[in-house]
Amino acid sequence: MSNNLTARIARVEWRTVEASLDAQGFAPVPPLLNADECRELAALYKDDARFRSRIQMERFRFGAGEYKYFAAPLPPIVQTLRTELYAHLAPIANRWFVRLNPDATKRRFPETLDAFLATCHKAGQRRPTPLLLSYGEGGYNCLHQDIYGDVAFPLQVVFALGRPGVDYSGGEFLLVEQRPRAQSRGHAMAIEQGAGVVFSTRERPAAGARGAYRVVMRHGVSTVTSGARMTLGIIFHDGK
Repeated sequence: MSNNLTARIARVEWRTVEASLDAQGFAPVPPLLNADECRELAALYKDDARFRSRIQMERFRFGAGEYKYFAAPLPPIVQTLRTELYAHLAPIANRWFVRLNPDATKRRFPETLDAFLATCHKAGQRRPTPLLLSYGEGGYNCLHQDIYGDVAFPLQVVFALGRPGVDYSGGEFLLVEQRPRAQSRGHAMAIEQGAGVVFSTRERPAAGARGAYRVVMRHGVSTVTSGARMTLGIIFHDGK
């Protein structure tokens, strides 16, 4: 599986992904997971031994639904996605960092996930953050940012494990950007089973008359109107 999945990730048009991220802070990714892999991941949700924590969104007023953070070691599919996607996204993250910090003299993000996680662990962030999110009818996720400590990778990825329009309706993936001195702009996307979206974790650079400026971004999920929706979130920084 892992070699095949690695090859699928390598075949993504990463220049197109980068151009979309630069233009709007998110980019669709074609299906990387087949239907069997999606079902395999979704089936893990019932096995509490595979997870380190479970969050009920209503309890914290995050929305309606729940999610579970994987425990270490991560399932092979999740580990491969996290490792290989990081390698392709790190150059983009470094370019964004330089655009937002033109006086920076050092590269911010190392080439490999292991090296980046070592930075997280040194900062006291040792808990894995990839997660499965589950919503039933009426479920939703409020707009938010996934920041778990001082060290944060500026990009993350979400994959749909179900079939929109078949397994559930509604439940669009939401992104809202806030430009300085301007009204917020929103995007809503239905994600095909096995496909994903790469998006800004917290902020992205945008070109202005005096150089790059910061655009703050938040993400969430619209209300599921029928059925059940499950997704896989790949966050690259570990948490405290």
